[in-house]
Amino acid sequence: MTREETALAYVDRTDDKKGLERLIQNAKRLGYPKVEEAAFRRLISLHPECEPGSIEHDFWSMVQAFEYVLTEERGKTTRLGRTRPKALKDGVVATLAGWATSNQVTEGFQMLQERDMLDLSGEAIVLRHPGKFAPEVVEAAKRRLESVDYLVN
Repeated sequence: MTREETALAYVDRTDDKKGLERLIQNAKRLGYPKVEEAAFRRLISLHPECEPGSIEHDFWSMVQAFEYVLTEERGKTTRLGRTRPKALKDGVVATLAGWATSNQVTEGFQMLQERDMLDLSGEAIVLRHPGKFAPEVVEAAKRRLESVDYLVN
């Protein structure tokens, strides 16, 4: 088994956030982008309070991904100080619907687009859970993603 295969096997079976963070840094340093991406995706998916595949799981994975990327870029712990309270107050579905139907593209959408991470955007989450939203919300999310040439299934 190669080092990369060993690392990927570890990623698949671990729930150790610190271990995944170390693996991301080591993979980045050693030039293993596949391992870095897999470890990052595993790290942001660890939410024991949310059912994997649920809209809540997708939402909080997006929040965690954003905070991780911003923390790395800024060199200091960064939390989404408006998103977290809004989601807790209004709910995940209402927060996502508001983003998708807004006349303004959110800063978060733009930042995810710049980082080739639109699969984590609120609009992409809406499209993965269309039954939770009114048809006009789903259509708005689809239009926004198509407007930036993001492939929508």
